Amino acid sequence: MLRACSLVLAFSLTWIVASTSLLSADEFKLEAYPDGVHVLLNGEPFTDYLIHTGTKPIMWPIIGPNGVQMTRDYPMKEVGDEKHDHPHQRSLWFTYGEVNGIDFWAEGGNTGSTKHVKYEEVQSGPIYGYFRSRTDWLKKDGTKVAEDVREVKVYNLRDGRMMDFDTTVKASEGPLVFGDTKEGSLGIRVPDSMRLVGGDGHILMSNGIKDKDTWGKKAEWVDYSGTVEGSPMGITILDNPKNLRFPTTWHVRDYGLFAANPFGLHDFDNDKVNPHKGDFTLPAGGSQAFRYRVFFHKGLADDANLPEVWAAYSDPPEVSVK
Repeated sequence: MLRACSLVLAFSLTWIVASTSLLSADEFKLEAYPDGVHVLLNGEPFTDYLIHTGTKPIMWPIIGPNGVQMTRDYPMKEVGDEKHDHPHQRSLWFTYGEVNGIDFWAEGGNTGSTKHVKYEEVQSGPIYGYFRSRTDWLKKDGTKVAEDVREVKVYNLRDGRMMDFDTTVKASEGPLVFGDTKEGSLGIRVPDSMRLVGGDGHILMSNGIKDKDTWGKKAEWVDYSGTVEGSPMGITILDNPKNLRFPTTWHVRDYGLFAANPFGLHDFDNDKVNPHKGDFTLPAGGSQAFRYRVFFHKGLADDANLPEVWAAYSDPPEVSVK
């Protein structure tokens, strides 16, 4: 069975290579250490999964093609004239702003936290790197509310780098109610130079909606691109077709935030009559998966072959091994 699973994975990755020009000669090395996991690509830093920053694990820094850093440094590090707004928006993260009435999105006050528990697997190798971890969702007083399993897989492409970030939340302590709020869930804070306002960035949705009109709209994917360290670069988040309420709504802002959020319906629709229209209840013992692909690419959106990247993610081949 193990060999069959390995062959299925190998076939799928081979198809990704053929479809998106992934370079199989690359080598990923993942190293767990007390503060997280180093992710190295051909001996050079790609990203770190950090477990002791703020109130949640994050991915930072994230180094894209040509060695360009693809997310904001603040508040982990203060450099240049970066804006110091929204200190809870830390590079790349997954959490949500209202779970059983607890705010896991913001920091400070009476907010909750998501705490790393352990790594279940850390895997290095050619073509891709992978780790799986467990995280507890805690109230301010430390009482456990829920738990999740995170699976992160990284690839290198000719024109970019790719990350699959899949999180399965389990209602381990009782029912979970994801309330209707704009504050969630898989989020990225782009470099200041790439912002729509204050930078030269642009936002593009899979359905052609652009820039300021993108907030709260539904789309299969969203791209945020602009100039970073003198080069045109971009980041695309793709929503998996198996996700809840696909295609998701997007909390994407002109100041540099964008996040996939399937729950914030009344906020996005400005519906003051039905403030709970986006609520979702996960019964005790139940689980819900949230799967996303993040593509850090060279060039602007029109240069990145995003329809092809979407096709490779949304419609992978069916494979069986006997």
